[in-house]
Amino acid sequence: PALGLLPPSTSCPAPYVSIGTFPDIQTRRMSMLLHKFSEQLMRAAPRAITSVKPQGWDLVATTTPKDLLPSLFFLKNSSMSQFHGLIDIVGADYPDRADRFELTYVLLSYQYKTRMLLRTTANETTIVPSAVDVFPSADWHEREVWDMYGIYFGGHPNLRRILTDYGFEGHPLRKDFPLTGYVETRYDATLGRIVYEPVELAQEYRDFSFNSPWTKIGEELPTAIESGKKE
Repeated sequence: PALGLLPPSTSCPAPYVSIGTFPDIQTRRMSMLLHKFSEQLMRAAPRAITSVKPQGWDLVATTTPKDLLPSLFFLKNSSMSQFHGLIDIVGADYPDRADRFELTYVLLSYQYKTRMLLRTTANETTIVPSAVDVFPSADWHEREVWDMYGIYFGGHPNLRRILTDYGFEGHPLRKDFPLTGYVETRYDATLGRIVYEPVELAQEYRDFSFNSPWTKIGEELPTAIESGKKE
């Protein structure tokens, strides 16, 4: 039978419930249910999902890129989980790791009001299978991850940039991407279009005067007392 982390609701349930809205007794009950659910999940899909552990009121699971699609399919269609919503795919870059990129698939179970974070890792040459066939909402999420990190999703129907323009070089959320970027854009009134130019950080010499103009005027004008002494 399905393990309901919270009783299924016949009305429209909230997709995520904050831990602060429940008293301590329900918090402990929720923690016990999450531990029980993680154990059942590991028994049901031991090869695809390498680990499952509770974290707060969320479940955090890990898998490999080759087992990503079977894991997502199981979590979506199994009666014990019913994670029917993929609301985000989050990327992170850890240059010191062998697999420097970490992908987190944020899943929601509307039936049981539970959130799961399914994580996998990749490097510059890893081809991560696209999840569009399992979750159509992954389309734009994967395009954003590709644009920002350069992680390639094999089988994506239209993998192109979504936030930067088509001539952009590099992937700006990588840790080795320079903060200033490689080029800057500006509007050229003569050409009547946007132009790309190399970034120039050097500036011409400028002599700044921090003296107040009112101070200078005060020094030039005599005060009333000084005028009286002179008379």
